[in-house]
Amino acid sequence: MGAFIGRVVIGLFIMTLGFSMVWKTDMYLRMLGPVYWAEKHLGGGGTRFFYKLLGTAIIILGIIVVTDLFDNLMIWLVGGLFG
Repeated sequence: MGAFIGRVVIGLFIMTLGFSMVWKTDMYLRMLGPVYWAEKHLGGGGTRFFYKLLGTAIIILGIIVVTDLFDNLMIWLVGGLFG
């Protein structure tokens, strides 16, 4: 039961971090600065778009942690490398 609650708390924290990146993108832009790769390849406003995409990916990762699918995801992604 303790592992379940810990996983849910960690997953909710990860989702909250991702949501804050999507919602308060300008704050992260001021804290972390521009991403020059994103500006070059994603056009004007590319850094903001990059932070929003990163936040969305972090939200999805948080959902994966809460639903306990992280092990299955890792097996699917890199399982073929190890036999």
